Amino acid sequence: MAGLEFVSERNNPAQWTRPFGWSRARLSPVRHVIALDVGGTGMKAALVGTDGTLLHEARRATGRERGPEAVVETILGFAEDLRALGQERYGEPAAAAGVAVPGIVDAENGIAVYAANLGWRDVPMRELLSARLDGVPVALGHDVRTGGLAEGRIGAGNGADRFLFVPLGTGIAGAIGIGDRIEAGAHGYAGEIGHIVVRPGGTDCGCGQRGCLERYASASAVSLAWAEASGDPGADAADCAKAVESGDPTAVRVWQDAVDALADGLVTALTLLDPRTLIIGGGLAEAGETLFTPLRAAVEERVTFQKLPAIVPAALGDTAGCLGAGLLAWDLLAAQHPTDSEVSA
Repeated sequence: MAGLEFVSERNNPAQWTRPFGWSRARLSPVRHVIALDVGGTGMKAALVGTDGTLLHEARRATGRERGPEAVVETILGFAEDLRALGQERYGEPAAAAGVAVPGIVDAENGIAVYAANLGWRDVPMRELLSARLDGVPVALGHDVRTGGLAEGRIGAGNGADRFLFVPLGTGIAGAIGIGDRIEAGAHGYAGEIGHIVVRPGGTDCGCGQRGCLERYASASAVSLAWAEASGDPGADAADCAKAVESGDPTAVRVWQDAVDALADGLVTALTLLDPRTLIIGGGLAEAGETLFTPLRAAVEERVTFQKLPAIVPAALGDTAGCLGAGLLAWDLLAAQHPTDSEVSA
C-alpha cells in the first residue's frame, strides 16, 4: 500500500460500524467495491459502499509521460493498493471493481480500445484488472458516460427519464441518459457532441473535421481565446469568467462567442434527442450563473418547435466518475447475482 495518499476519509468505520469499547475483532465487515476514474493527467479512486457512500477517496498521477505500459501498470497497482486497504479497514476484500477510462471503449469485451492522450491501443483492461485483484469481477466504462450514469441516478438528473450530460473540459463529450442507463450507441460512439460542426470551415479539429463545437466552447478553447485576446499567455477560462463578472468588454465578447457556439451545438443535440434535462458540468460550469444565465437565454432564442429542457449544473463535481464506476461495479454484481444484490439502481 506504499504511496497511497488519501484526499479525504468519510464515514470513519470506527465511528459507525461498532459501539465504543468493542474490540477490533468484533468489527463487522463492510461490503464495498473499488472505483477508478482514469484521466489524462490524474486518477481518482474510491472504495464505495452498498449505499453509494464514498468510504475512502484517493488520487494518484496517471504518469502518461512514462508511456502507455507504465500508465496501465499504475492503474493496476492503484487498484491493488485499494483492495489491500479495503481488506485491512473493512474486514473483507472488494466484491468487484469498476473503472472508467477515456477514449474509445469496448465495454462489452472489457477493452480500452484507444486513448490519444494516454497513448494506448487495445488494452484488455478488464482481464488485467481482474487478474491483479485475485479474480473479482470488473466492469469497464467510458469516462463521460460513467460520469453521466452517476449524475443521472444520484445527481442532477435524478428523476429525469431522459437527460443529456455534457461536461465542458479539455474537450466536450456527452452522455445520453435513458431511464437508469446510458446509451452507448451501436459502436460505443454515442454522445460525441463535441464533434458536431457548429462553424463550418472553421478551426481544425483533431478528429479531422473543421469547426467542431469543442474547438469553440470547451474550457481549453475559452482559455486559448482569452489568452490571445488578453495578451496574457497564462490566462485561462476561469480568468475570463472573472473578467466577465467585472464587466471587461473584451472578456464578455470572448465568453459570448463560446456561449453562442455551445448553444448552437446543444440545440442540435436536443433536436435529435429531446432530453427532459440538460446537465452541464466540467470546468467551465464552475463559472456558475456567469455561464448558465447567458446559456439558457441563447438556447431559448434558438429553439422553435423543440421543447426547452431544464438546463442545470452538474451536482457531483469531479466525484461523478468515481461514483459512476462504483455504480458499474454494483450493477455487474447485481447482474451476476440478482437475488444477492444489496444495491438498487
